[in-house]
Amino acid sequence: MNSRIPYVGFWRRVFAMSIDWFILSTIAVFLFITGVAALNLSWIQGGLPWPEDIFESVSTFMVLYWLALVCMNCFYFTYFHGVAGQTPGKMLFRIRVVRLDGVPMTPGLAFLRWVGYHLSSIFLLGFLWVAVDPQKQGWHDKIAGTIVIGERRESPQMVLPLGPAAG
Repeated sequence: MNSRIPYVGFWRRVFAMSIDWFILSTIAVFLFITGVAALNLSWIQGGLPWPEDIFESVSTFMVLYWLALVCMNCFYFTYFHGVAGQTPGKMLFRIRVVRLDGVPMTPGLAFLRWVGYHLSSIFLLGFLWVAVDPQKQGWHDKIAGTIVIGERRESPQMVLPLGPAAG
């Protein structure tokens, strides 16, 4: 393992991902409440038959809700990783996703990494793999050819006063 590369381990990544899931879950709850309110409003106003086709209405709503969540999740991780190399959770923990050669991410590569999340989620093995891999790569990282690194903290430069008041 190259000790000069600041690979980020399992727990920092878990905490960063928990921030991202909190953000996504908050949006998902808002979408659900908004959708249920819209569905109820349409029933109350007589736009949808009540209760004969309630199962069909609820089924349609749940399918559309699920599709919205998948699209939102895909957009969130593809956009943030592809454009900035960091999601808000990763920004908070000062970690970044880059290609193996250190080059910044692209949206296409970020999408491939997002697809890899689904393989990593099988029994969580792909995510747990980070704990034992020398480069701290999950299966999704291996699929996309990425690593997660810590951002180097720049040391603040000491500002020396100039002029006669310096003495």
